[in-house]
Amino acid sequence: MEKETARIEAFSDGVFAIAITLLILEIKIPAAGTGELSVQLLRQWPSYFAFVFSFAFIGIMWINHHRLFTHIKRSNNALLFLNLLLLLGVTAVPFPTAVLAQHLGQSDQRAAAMLYHGMYFAIAVFFNLLWRYANRNLLGENVDVSTTGKISARYAVGPILYLACIALAWVNVPVSLLLNVALAVFFALPLPRAWRAANK
Repeated sequence: MEKETARIEAFSDGVFAIAITLLILEIKIPAAGTGELSVQLLRQWPSYFAFVFSFAFIGIMWINHHRLFTHIKRSNNALLFLNLLLLLGVTAVPFPTAVLAQHLGQSDQRAAAMLYHGMYFAIAVFFNLLWRYANRNLLGENVDVSTTGKISARYAVGPILYLACIALAWVNVPVSLLLNVALAVFFALPLPRAWRAANK
């Protein structure tokens, strides 16, 4: 029998795939006659950096979305709207990525970094809303409360630490981006017992 959330997951997978693909469109081919090609390509390093950065982050968001839906067994209208809210954030990622690529290393890189971190703050809030609603209403019958508690605790720190990234960008942009990377690594790491318990 098809899982009740299968269509939500399939649609979400498509949105993640499109958003992650759009990132590459911000890397432009240098025009002929504008200087030595190798130099022009090297000058685009902020675009390469932002592309790899956001590609990894969207990929990690997709992994976490998949992990959550191993626990979510039912769907309703509220879940549909909360999932769409999360996808709204995901589809917007290419914009702050392009802004960061354009202004990284420039005088206004602070504002670009704050916008970039702000997008991930919003997505972290949307992840929390989706998970906390599903945790209260739509999980399977044999729920391991300690497992769901660990997942909730992990997601709860996201908005706080992304706010810290925004504040840190005002003082030091590179350090704020390093903190963002550390957060990505944190959310990429699984909770082994949690995910095994979900798939029993």
